[in-house]
Amino acid sequence: MTTKNKIQSFLMVLTCICIFHACVPEPVEITFEDQEDFTIFDFLKQDTLKYSSFIRIAEKGSLKNSLSSYNPYGDGYTLFLPDNDAIEKFVESDSRFSSLEDLLSDLVFCQAFSRYHVVNMSVPSNEFPFGAFSEPTLSGDFLTVSFFIEEDSAYYKINNLSRVIKANIEVSNGYVHEIQSALTPVTKSTYQWLAQNPDFSVFSDAIKLTGLAPLIDFNLKEIENKEAVTVFIEPDSIYYKRNIKSIDDLVALISPDDNDYTSESNPLNLFVAYHFLKGRFFIDYFVDANTLYSTYSDVPLSVNGIGLDIKMNQGKQIFDTIVVNSDTSYIDFVKFIYDESNVISQSGAIHFIDQIMRREIPSPTLRSFEFFDEPALNDYRQKGGVFLLEDEGQFNRLSWSGADLFFAKLSDLETNAWNNDYLEINGDFELSYTIPEIIQGNYDVILGADYFNDKNALIEVFIDGKKIGGVIDLTRGGSASNPFKGVKLGQIDIKRYSEHEVVIRPLIPGRFLWDYIRFEPIK
Repeated sequence: MTTKNKIQSFLMVLTCICIFHACVPEPVEITFEDQEDFTIFDFLKQDTLKYSSFIRIAEKGSLKNSLSSYNPYGDGYTLFLPDNDAIEKFVESDSRFSSLEDLLSDLVFCQAFSRYHVVNMSVPSNEFPFGAFSEPTLSGDFLTVSFFIEEDSAYYKINNLSRVIKANIEVSNGYVHEIQSALTPVTKSTYQWLAQNPDFSVFSDAIKLTGLAPLIDFNLKEIENKEAVTVFIEPDSIYYKRNIKSIDDLVALISPDDNDYTSESNPLNLFVAYHFLKGRFFIDYFVDANTLYSTYSDVPLSVNGIGLDIKMNQGKQIFDTIVVNSDTSYIDFVKFIYDESNVISQSGAIHFIDQIMRREIPSPTLRSFEFFDEPALNDYRQKGGVFLLEDEGQFNRLSWSGADLFFAKLSDLETNAWNNDYLEINGDFELSYTIPEIIQGNYDVILGADYFNDKNALIEVFIDGKKIGGVIDLTRGGSASNPFKGVKLGQIDIKRYSEHEVVIRPLIPGRFLWDYIRFEPIK
């Protein structure tokens, strides 16, 4: 980006910030004698001419008591409140109901509808996320927030649909934010959402052709321990800019020589799966972080949220060249279409992107693993000392047999291990650690351990069942003042972005103090 473009971007963001903070409403003063006991429901009853419809729905749905009291499970409630006009328009647009009285006759709907408008936490507008609230609604769903900045105003939209028209009405048990239209509970999966939106036909047809629809066609509420999925989608308009008008055109671009589209190794299958991230992420999650995200393809997606924009796969492909006078800048990243993203579905989240996002393998980076991905060990780190690990079931990645396993967190006067902590096992043991995903590439493998004690074992190291290096003599290599050091075991060629199992076995039983295992890219 040229200096001129940087200045333009800075001025644009600065202007947006000024407008945004100038236009976000301050807390509204409520006129009542005893504010400490003036609840959300009291506020509703204060203006029955305006809110009588929601009051009746809330009473029918047995929500009155909650709105009239403090939250026993959290810090207050937040009600997104549609007035009578908004609910009237909702009834008129919903084919299930002919009138408000008809809606009130449906007890189950009244319960779901009223609870869907109440977040299980107290949130003023200056704490709104650019994504989903951290707590669900009383119906067990999540609401999202989007920010819109126009020429002379800034405002919020809930679920990308309903504008907040009066914010920050503070009462004794939370906040009320009046919204322009009633919220409709999300009932569709990501795939169902796509199927009813004709503006995404190219990508939808690619999902059908590859048979990947089941990955995004489910309801999280109905399947226990099911992982949510975040989908990045190019609208048809983005494909059209690249002269791709149909699924046939996309196939010709991505997979011209392989028509086995349901195969996991097929280029079109990998292309679609690369757009599916494991987990539910909203835009605010990506801000101020530069991270790799696991996809349903065989490579991760690089998302860099440090700076003015959130950039995907930066530097991998040049999409556009911009020439202004003598200055040339390149668009070499994919970014969000912000105003339309943060769509929530029953299977996860949906975002829209402004370029065709090809599958790109990130550059290998140095990775060190010191067992920080085990929460139980992090608890011991806070305490300090030496701990016997008795319950193998509390660990996700560690397993052992043949001897007791200990974890030590000491001071820098007691050990020269990285972060002053290590695992210790002694005897004829087998110790296994499943490391997180590593980007494809060639690496030197470095084992950090205690290499200076006659009681130490001679060990062999296996990664994914294959021995790496020779026999490692842990009795020599360190020194009395620095027993812990890193020693190169050998080289490994990582072919797939996946987890890998590291197994340590003694050839001659003895003591093993394990500090870390490191993978250094070979340039």
